[in-house]
Amino acid sequence: MASSSPKLYTIFLFLSLALLLLFFTREVAANLCQRKSTTWSGPCLDTGNCKNQCLTVEHATFGACHRDGFGFACFCYFNC
Repeated sequence: MASSSPKLYTIFLFLSLALLLLFFTREVAANLCQRKSTTWSGPCLDTGNCKNQCLTVEHATFGACHRDGFGFACFCYFNC
């Protein structure tokens, strides 16, 4: 029975770490607001260019191309 104690301890630590990471990532994701870029024109085909424009021109924390209707648009992410 003594050999099962380290296994239970390891499982407990793993589950605790997993829950901690889950709550941490939810909090981080909840603090970002998505908004369609106001300076991007045309369809968004390159996420790298979208990200660069969001960072430099709109002072966002991130940018990416996402589906918008029938095409793709550049969306910027800001801290809420």
